[in-house]
Amino acid sequence: MSADVLSWSQRWASRSINLRLLLAVLLMVLLALPVAGWLLAHHYRTAAVNAFDERLEATLNVVIAGVTYDPLNQQLNYERALGDSRFDHVYSGWYWQITDEANRSVASRSLWDQRLPVLESERVTARTLPGPRGQQLRVVERDIYLAPLETPLHVSVAARDDDLREDIQEFQQMLWLGLLGLGALLLGVLALQVRWGLAPLRRMNANLREVEQGRAEQLETRLPDELATLAKSMNAVLARDQRLIERGRHTAGNLAHALKTPISVMRLLAKQLPGESRDTWEAELSRIDSAVRHHLARASAAGEGVRFAPVALQGTLAPLITGLARLAQRRHITLRQTVDSGVRVHMDGQDLQEMVGNLLDNALRWGKSDVHIRLQAQSEMLLLVVSDDGPGMTPQECQAAVQRGKRLDEQRSGSGLGLAIVTDLVTLYHGQMRLQRAESGGLEVVIELPVVAT
Repeated sequence: MSADVLSWSQRWASRSINLRLLLAVLLMVLLALPVAGWLLAHHYRTAAVNAFDERLEATLNVVIAGVTYDPLNQQLNYERALGDSRFDHVYSGWYWQITDEANRSVASRSLWDQRLPVLESERVTARTLPGPRGQQLRVVERDIYLAPLETPLHVSVAARDDDLREDIQEFQQMLWLGLLGLGALLLGVLALQVRWGLAPLRRMNANLREVEQGRAEQLETRLPDELATLAKSMNAVLARDQRLIERGRHTAGNLAHALKTPISVMRLLAKQLPGESRDTWEAELSRIDSAVRHHLARASAAGEGVRFAPVALQGTLAPLITGLARLAQRRHITLRQTVDSGVRVHMDGQDLQEMVGNLLDNALRWGKSDVHIRLQAQSEMLLLVVSDDGPGMTPQECQAAVQRGKRLDEQRSGSGLGLAIVTDLVTLYHGQMRLQRAESGGLEVVIELPVVAT
């Protein structure tokens, strides 16, 4: 049970602020408006019934003022006209009645041969009861004392409450329609308010996406106070990370220069040693040199998660390919290139040159007469294919080739780091690389990188 609650809490925690505010507004409208509507309807119904009862009570007082008692005939008389013709029409729904304990009564003509039930009370009492022909009546009644009678008289005035109920029902219909319209208006206005209030957050999110894609270096700080402080803090973090990356890359370059000379000197000294010792020293120095080159190349590459400003693919690689083309010409190898013009990629220029340079260097070392490099943009993916017509590799050799320092031909020059460095760079840029046999029989390296600037 607790796991289910936790899972629901985690799902709710990931909901957007916009959705949360809209749900809160909807909940408020769904709770507040019905309660307000019920209170208004109840208040109006109470006020309407009280007003109707007051009208009947006023008529009751007029009836009380007109009743007399004839002691000679020992009967009740009523001769005053109420001024309302409905009391004269039979079963019109408006009635008055006066009775005593001896069941002597005087009633309006509208009651004809019917009589209203009596509820003895010294105070004015209002109630609802059924009347002639199933009519629902609202009755106001009370007991009075009339001289020379010693017992009280009961006076009642009744009227059909159809009009009253229709008025209440019509008011309630208008009320709920009005509240429904008000609820829709409130939801619309509050939704606009939420959207307007969260506009700085959306703008900040778009700005952050631009920073991520390399189109901007920092977040804008022209925001509300709460977000401006956050943006400044994030800018400080971005600037610090950039400084750390640059410092690391500069340190790696300085370290490379610092180690190059001592290793060269040690190799010269090793050549002066006897044969067996010289071979051992040269092997160990080669291992040191390979490890240093690999880790320096890895450290000098862009850090994972860094998003660089887009660079022109063709312009960045042109000097490298031109230089390697001259090298290929001296080796009597044709270097063919197919590069999409106008393509821009989110990569550090040095990383791009390092990747392509290692692949072409490897292809020129193993190729016989033809090397082909192809760079194409496919949506957001950059397709990099380098193939040669050399001896190629078996599937086992393809797997071993990407291992650091692994050399398939110890007679050839090189440290065996080329494909391993390329593998590291492909991993840093969240790409994929595969080695396969080319159509010409040699090796074909296929790399896909999600770095194309859209």
